[in-house]
Amino acid sequence: MEDKKFALLIDADNTSSKYIKTIVDEITNLGITTYRRIYGDWTSPNLQNWKETLLEYSITPMQQYGYTTGKNSTDSAMIIDAMDILYAGNVDGFCLVSSDSDFTKLAMRLREAGKTVIGMGKKQTPRPFVTACNQFKYLDLLSKEGKEEKAAVKQTTKKAKDTGRNSDDKKLVASICKIIEENSNDDGWMYAARVGKLLSKKYPDFDSRNYGYKKFALLLEGLGFETRKEPGIEDKNACEVYVKIKE
Repeated sequence: MEDKKFALLIDADNTSSKYIKTIVDEITNLGITTYRRIYGDWTSPNLQNWKETLLEYSITPMQQYGYTTGKNSTDSAMIIDAMDILYAGNVDGFCLVSSDSDFTKLAMRLREAGKTVIGMGKKQTPRPFVTACNQFKYLDLLSKEGKEEKAAVKQTTKKAKDTGRNSDDKKLVASICKIIEENSNDDGWMYAARVGKLLSKKYPDFDSRNYGYKKFALLLEGLGFETRKEPGIEDKNACEVYVKIKE
């Protein structure tokens, strides 16, 4: 299957250069980037750290002067470029990197055009922008800086069965239970990958790594669900994981 082509567009005003490796790694897992552009006023000393990173990751800086105080002209330039790329018709999707809600309408418009929209930003990103994307990845949780926080979350999740779940855990468990109840076979088993896919459609920012687990199956076990592994249908050396609600 041919890799999907993405346009990677970064809002330098709202994104730290320390996340660049995480950004590139995440989008590379989804496809190839035919456009790599970053927007900002490169005469500003605030973007100095970005300048040292651009060559290493082959990202093209797009200059946008701040003509008016209090107005973010960078957003406008990025939106105009995104629409130009859309009408050129040579990408399958867009990766919009920003924690700014101003890109909510852009994400919605790109999805209306049938494009896959991947959002990336910090955990503080406004909810409207998150839900406007097909998927949203929290850079501060996926980067090195988020390791300690994720480890703590994982430990909390492991203890949840004995100490009681917090509201987020309960919401996640309830959503998974509903998906399994509505889509499982007569024995109550369901293909775990399909559970994850349906969950991601409901919550674009869902990612098992946000809970400290590298794989979705491990998160399911940590949340108290029953799992089993079977040899893959196409590849007998691979395992397919199934999940069931524990009685």
